[in-house]
Amino acid sequence: MSNEAIPATGNIASYIDHTLLKPEASEAEILKVCAEAAEYHFKSVCVNPVWVKTVKTALKGSGVLTCSVIGFPMGATPSDVKAFEARGAVLDGADEIDMVINIAAARAGDKGALVDDISAVADAVHAGGAILKVIIETALLSDDQKVLACQASVEAGADFVKTSTGFNGGGATAEDIALMRRTVGPDLGVKASGGVRSLADAQAMIAAGATRIGASSGIAIVKGEQGSSSY
Repeated sequence: MSNEAIPATGNIASYIDHTLLKPEASEAEILKVCAEAAEYHFKSVCVNPVWVKTVKTALKGSGVLTCSVIGFPMGATPSDVKAFEARGAVLDGADEIDMVINIAAARAGDKGALVDDISAVADAVHAGGAILKVIIETALLSDDQKVLACQASVEAGADFVKTSTGFNGGGATAEDIALMRRTVGPDLGVKASGGVRSLADAQAMIAAGATRIGASSGIAIVKGEQGSSSY
C-alpha cells in the first residue's frame, strides 16, 4: 500500500493533482499552475516529463508534489522505453509517475503482458523512491478488461490505478471508480481523472472510492467547496 493512498479528510485540495498536460503548454503556463498549487495546497502538479525540473524547482518548499506522465497518452510504447522514461523523470525530481498501460494487451485479455509492462515501470519508479499510478484508459475497455487491468496493476506492484488520460475519449465515471475500488480492494489508491470539473463531480468520485482527483479545474473544485456547506 502506498503511504500516499489516503488523503487528509475534510480538505478536498489534498485529493487534487493540479494538471496541465497540453503539449503546447508554455513555461509561463506551467509556472502559473505551480503557483496555484502552492496557494491552494493541492496534492501535486502533474505535467509532461519535459517540465519536471521546472516544476520541482518552482514547488520547492511548498509541500506540493511533482507528478509526471509516462507512455502518454497512448501507452503504445515498449515497456523498456517506458521504464527508461520513468527513471529519467524520477531523476529529474518527480515524486509520482502516472503511466499508461498497453491498452491493446488489456483489450486482448493478455494479463501477462500487462503485468510485465507495469512491473518494468514500477521497478524503475520504486527504485527512485517515487510512487506509480497506472492509467487503464477506461473509455477504451469493457468492464471485464478494466478488472483485468486493475488486477494486473495490483500484481505488478502499482500504488494506484487511474481511470483516464483525458486524451482518448471519455473520462472518469463514478461507476468505473466503484468497479476499480472493488477490484483493487481498500489498500491501493484510486485516481479519478478526465472530466472532473466541479465540486459535485469530485464528491461523486470520492464517494465511489477515489482517493485522488486529477483535474485541470482544481481551483473551481476548491472554490465550490469553500462556497458550500454540504462537504
